[in-house]
Amino acid sequence: MKSCKYIGIVGFALLTVSSLFVAKSGMAVEKAKYTVLDKEDEFEIRRYAPQIVAETLVEGDLKAAGNEGFRRLYAYISGGNKKKQSIAMTAPVEQEAGSEKIAMTAPVNQEKKDNQWRITFLMPAEYTLESLPDPIDARVKLVQEPGRLMAAVRYSGTWSEAGYEKNKTSLEEYIRRRGLTKAGTAVWARYDPPFMPWFLRRNEVLIPVEKF
Repeated sequence: MKSCKYIGIVGFALLTVSSLFVAKSGMAVEKAKYTVLDKEDEFEIRRYAPQIVAETLVEGDLKAAGNEGFRRLYAYISGGNKKKQSIAMTAPVEQEAGSEKIAMTAPVNQEKKDNQWRITFLMPAEYTLESLPDPIDARVKLVQEPGRLMAAVRYSGTWSEAGYEKNKTSLEEYIRRRGLTKAGTAVWARYDPPFMPWFLRRNEVLIPVEKF
């Protein structure tokens, strides 16, 4: 299976935002909140808190869909929205007249839904569905997700489809070995900008599971 470099998915936005963090404030990108219930080597069972995400559904292969979905969602948090009120930003990004910019968060998630890919950005914790500005692009939706129980495997390395598939298989084997039941499709999570050395990158595959 050919390698997917994924410069477009996490790339452009995290490169911009991370560079501003380093240059101006040293702030870290806000990450999804969860509690680790069990850990075994690189595997974890996590309970994720409820969260709000911006989502978009894209047809195509894994790489092309990821790139297109990322562009839509990054346009939304960068000003492609209908301004409702003045909101203090958590990242040092510029304000665009007549619209709001929303802080970048991590990870960027991608999962298969029927014949489409669902790409999501986690919204900063300070927002509610009511306080988030409406997207201009009708293909972008704001969704309240309930808390979930997830099995996760963390790995470093390049953003390749081969790496994703290899670690997804390992996670599925872990789930079977622990006697757990899958409750949804695999999610590919990527945390770091492209200039991060491949051996330091945080990548994950997560699969929803039933009771632990």
